[in-house]
Amino acid sequence: MMDHTVETQRLGDLDCWRLTTGNAELVIARQGAQVLRYRQGDEPPVVWLSEEALFHTGKSVRGGIPVCWPWFGNLQRNPQPVQAMYHGTEAPAHGLARTREWQSAGIEATEHGVRMTLHLPQAEGELPGWPHPMRLTLTVDLAHDLRLTLTSHNLGQDDVTFSQALHSYLAVSDVRQVHVEGVDGLDYVETLADWETRRQQGALSFTGETDRIYLEAPEHLAIVDSAWKRRLSLHTTGSRSAVIWNPWTERARALPDMADEGWQGMLCIETANAWDDIVTLAPGQQHALSVRFTCETL
Repeated sequence: MMDHTVETQRLGDLDCWRLTTGNAELVIARQGAQVLRYRQGDEPPVVWLSEEALFHTGKSVRGGIPVCWPWFGNLQRNPQPVQAMYHGTEAPAHGLARTREWQSAGIEATEHGVRMTLHLPQAEGELPGWPHPMRLTLTVDLAHDLRLTLTSHNLGQDDVTFSQALHSYLAVSDVRQVHVEGVDGLDYVETLADWETRRQQGALSFTGETDRIYLEAPEHLAIVDSAWKRRLSLHTTGSRSAVIWNPWTERARALPDMADEGWQGMLCIETANAWDDIVTLAPGQQHALSVRFTCETL
């Protein structure tokens, strides 16, 4: 078993845990079970956190890995079966889980590091406007890499349909100098052009605002970052869709919790069940959405 440490700390209004094992360090907030920091030793960080991030109760932090559940993005852009699950009036972007208090369900040593499990008690039927009892857990495995697994278990008597994402903000040297491997030939929804479906030709490079939902995404995507001499890979299960987002100049200037030039150092690749890749669980069924982040030297 690997040695590890667990400390509590506070960032602004938010209670957090800081986990270390070997050279790895991770900070995760109780609110939203949101990973805020992750890095290995003296290497550049894997997860990006805005220099202007606000650590306020009831507001998701700009950066890290927010948990989007039980819908992704704008509820009105989700398929009708997802919309029908919600009985409330105002539907916040990215669902109900990312601004609520999660609880620790245990921390244990593993062969290569440390595992922390968190759960959202309100998901068991107490989320406003979403009266469907679910057991929602996030398992964090920290070792020489990082794996997150979001598990949804239908505790009720009726089918439940939802969309979701692990909305990872990833750190890059300069988004204008990196490219994404694994998307060549994929169809994607271009949300910035009337949600048209288009086809990717070659690797994805960045020359402006980007907000795309890639369909039938493979289990492996990678950011090739020559300046940092690394390939940052995402290995996923339970997902057939990936969202790739960068706000670029004008959108970044409009975000109060992002520096005007903050867009240059980040790229979101979000492991998702989005668009037509939604999840329906019969009573008693469960679904796991998982992503593992690894880095290798170029």
